[in-house]
Amino acid sequence: MRILFLGGLGRSGTTLVERVLGELPGVCALGEVVHLWRRDVRDDERCGCGVRFSRCEFWTAVGETAFGGWRHVDTYRVLALQRAVERTRHIPWLAAPRLGGDRAALVTEYADYYARVYAAAAAVTGSRLVVDSSKHASLAFCLRWARALDLRVAHVVRDPRGVAYSWTKSVPRPEADGGETMTRYAPARSALLWNAHNAAFGLLARRGVPVRRIRYEEFVDSPADAVRDLAAFAGLGLSETDLSFVDSTHALLGTGHSAAGNPMRFTVGRVPLQRDDAWRAALPARQRRLVGALTAPLLSKYGYPLRTTKES
Repeated sequence: MRILFLGGLGRSGTTLVERVLGELPGVCALGEVVHLWRRDVRDDERCGCGVRFSRCEFWTAVGETAFGGWRHVDTYRVLALQRAVERTRHIPWLAAPRLGGDRAALVTEYADYYARVYAAAAAVTGSRLVVDSSKHASLAFCLRWARALDLRVAHVVRDPRGVAYSWTKSVPRPEADGGETMTRYAPARSALLWNAHNAAFGLLARRGVPVRRIRYEEFVDSPADAVRDLAAFAGLGLSETDLSFVDSTHALLGTGHSAAGNPMRFTVGRVPLQRDDAWRAALPARQRRLVGALTAPLLSKYGYPLRTTKES
């Protein structure tokens, strides 16, 4: 089963990349499957199609195919496994050449839940490629141990100052009731997370997993070229008509079934593809300099300038 895993730190554009890729023929985009067990199976939040998870025909069919129905999934067991093995601090032993005894059994059991969801989604839709935009490097390290998966990783990076500004904003979670908002981080905190999450994907590549890095800025500047490159990396051959939904400035998005992710997963219709550079003016100069200093080594590696101006 071929999986394209979108990795990186949140607020880097992975939801946009996932939604665009999901419009390609033969591709099934699932959103952030890492949150499926708690937010959807347990809490019955809204699917990207707008209805409750329990009422979504797509996810109902996936659950029946994978497990004989979601009622047969012990979500508390899955969440316990998640806490036990799928944490950033566990990456050093997940990256080892071999897993010992109890750890191997736990990782294999945890990864199998994902493999069954992926296989079921492919079977239900007749897709050749499943896209998971979970982002977490720790999950990608777990999935590398699933023998049934042909895992390929698209490592999505964005200028950390833009990421830092985005994490300071209050963003509603429309799929949740009660006015809940997405997590927020101070710029210094997001800079450290940006370092840790992105460096982890470099280690994953050194462990033999195919990893293709793409910058958010490049994706929105040349979306058709970026999609064509990612599709080739994932083993999909495309014709020009397959890309008719995207041009240099917009993409036409249909209804999707993202399990979780940025609120733009609910957006349908003609969506603009352009850089969000509001951070250049909105993020205070002191904070821009702080984030730049904290992320300087990877800034250079990924081709971002160390110093910036307020101009967009």
